[in-house]
Amino acid sequence: MTAPYAVVVPTVGRASLAALIERLDEADASAPAEIVVVDDRPSADAPLDLPATAVRVRVIAGGGHGPAAARNAGWFAVTTPWVVFVDDDVLPGHGWSRDLVADLAAAADDTAAVQGRIVVPGPRGRPPTDDERRTLGLASARWITADMAVRRRVLQQVGGFDPGFPRAYREDSDLALRIVDAGHRIVVGHRQSVHPIAPGGWWRSVTAQRGNADDARMRARHGRDWRLRSGAGPGRGPWHVAAVLAGVTTVAATALRRRGTATTAAAVWASMVGEFTLRRVLPGPRTAREIVCMATTSVVIPWAAVVARLRGEVAARPLRRRRPVAVLFDRDGTLVEDVPYNADPARVRPVPGALDAVAALRRRGIATGVVSNQSGIARGLGSRCRSWPRSTTASNALLGPFDTWQMCPHGDAEGCGCRKPQPGMVICGAHAVGADPADTVVIGDIGSDVLAACAAGAPAILVPTPVTRPGEVVDAALHRRLATSLVDAVSSLLGEDIPTAPESCDDRTTDVPDMAARSR
Repeated sequence: MTAPYAVVVPTVGRASLAALIERLDEADASAPAEIVVVDDRPSADAPLDLPATAVRVRVIAGGGHGPAAARNAGWFAVTTPWVVFVDDDVLPGHGWSRDLVADLAAAADDTAAVQGRIVVPGPRGRPPTDDERRTLGLASARWITADMAVRRRVLQQVGGFDPGFPRAYREDSDLALRIVDAGHRIVVGHRQSVHPIAPGGWWRSVTAQRGNADDARMRARHGRDWRLRSGAGPGRGPWHVAAVLAGVTTVAATALRRRGTATTAAAVWASMVGEFTLRRVLPGPRTAREIVCMATTSVVIPWAAVVARLRGEVAARPLRRRRPVAVLFDRDGTLVEDVPYNADPARVRPVPGALDAVAALRRRGIATGVVSNQSGIARGLGSRCRSWPRSTTASNALLGPFDTWQMCPHGDAEGCGCRKPQPGMVICGAHAVGADPADTVVIGDIGSDVLAACAAGAPAILVPTPVTRPGEVVDAALHRRLATSLVDAVSSLLGEDIPTAPESCDDRTTDVPDMAARSR
């Protein structure tokens, strides 16, 4: 019997990877179906040093885009019901695989993820340093993907990890909030993994402030209360801003020879830095080196934090846009009438409202494209070189030129990464028009359109037709991805009504409102 889980390990080539793989190589029925190692080194000149194992180990390239993107590459590559993410600096406890299988067997239907228990051994014979306390906090973190099992179908539903988080910080909280918002639960299992304290450096606390950029993305994605909901704590953002303002005021007042203002601002700045230094020094070992390090870095940290936050706010602006940058449409059944395996341009007919909906997007400068499965080509029912270009030309003639056309000619059995519900066409389509998938909306008529969008990290809207499965309509209604017509879908994106020609006013499906009502 095949194990119900695969293990995904994103790595940057740490020496601890070999010990992790050996610990996962269990010689019994609890062993994983496979271990997928995602090599996320920017330039993988030399192969990873991996031990020989009885369990199948696959190495795939991550491209150096960060742990979120690497984990996505990993779970896209597996087919097991559960995907277990383990960091390359974690060492699973003895009997981890057996405990994991027990955790998964005990998971209720509404349980989307089972988190492992993280043990962080502290230093012996002395209090931890400021840097060590940061790692020790992982043991009590509410959600952490250092050892996290997630149902693959839930990853498809919520779109996996957000690659907009480029470092190992907040990407796990972001995924967890989206899982919870989708109506699922995350529980803690019984298995244990050990996370060692990594050696720190003098300026490590300063470089860690880059995470403030991720905080800006969290706020843009999840609202002002994201810290409360994720258990992240209040943070020191306002304090850092106040310290920077006091420092800037000191410099400016000194340059303008306003001695009183400069003295007051300098006193405020010094008191804030002093309080911050004491807060960091008192719990620690209080060695001379630690005290000097805390005093030095406490001066720099507020500036580093504010600069990172400003950069994050700029980068997160697209997430706050009301309107998308691009819209990608499924073709058959969404833009044009669904004629199975149609290779005749004369039979290409727009659905009611399609011309008005697409024109409304173009008037507002929103890029448009098409993402279409064409398995008829794989079945020999059409030619990639003749039938597809002819039908594309016919569609452009009826609806106007689209900015990109993405087509998958493969069949179900070929397992390509572009055929929906895989995300390949959505990602390529977004990039073809210069958009991020997060700023691109996919509109389609069946569940594979929605799943492809979610897997790419793009929003989706389902416009049901008679071929749409009732369960797909229910799921779309629950997650506010449902529209009764193509015009309604585009109107919701633009936040305004779209005038339609008289012949375009008929709804495509008269039974959608009843289906949506039943879904509630």
